[in-house]
Amino acid sequence: MTEHSASPQVLFYEQGASWWWIAAGPASGVAMGLIQASAGYGFQWLVPGIFFVLVTGFLAIQVKAARIHTSVELTPEWLRQGAETISTAEIVRIYPEASGSEAPKWQSARALGELTGVPRGRTGIGLKMTNDRSAQAWARKHQKLRETLTQVVEERIPPESV
Repeated sequence: MTEHSASPQVLFYEQGASWWWIAAGPASGVAMGLIQASAGYGFQWLVPGIFFVLVTGFLAIQVKAARIHTSVELTPEWLRQGAETISTAEIVRIYPEASGSEAPKWQSARALGELTGVPRGRTGIGLKMTNDRSAQAWARKHQKLRETLTQVVEERIPPESV
């Protein structure tokens, strides 16, 4: 058993992609059947069946990959970004949001997960890590993740007084 097998309190979760996208496969089969019927060919199973199988299969692979590589889960002990998990103890502070015309230095830091950058449709969150490292966490609901991550870090490390 791994340390993640016990049911920890999940503070933030994004699934990555919805299985509802697979409904496009049957919809494409029905659409091809309707096109055949409206063109006067009657209904023949081959073309709608091929569309159904190919579109459903392709989308199932895409959704499965998105659910693995773009899901996010935060507990008090760890942050999982896609297929990479880090301990929240490694996070020293959360950088402020990017504002203004000049990009902050943290935006060029490595994105967590096994992807080459922040996934499309997600927004990066700058993290200062132990050993003077920087990284980017990311999420669709980045404001909520930022807020929750900040709470987790501040519970462990009180914010610096100004």
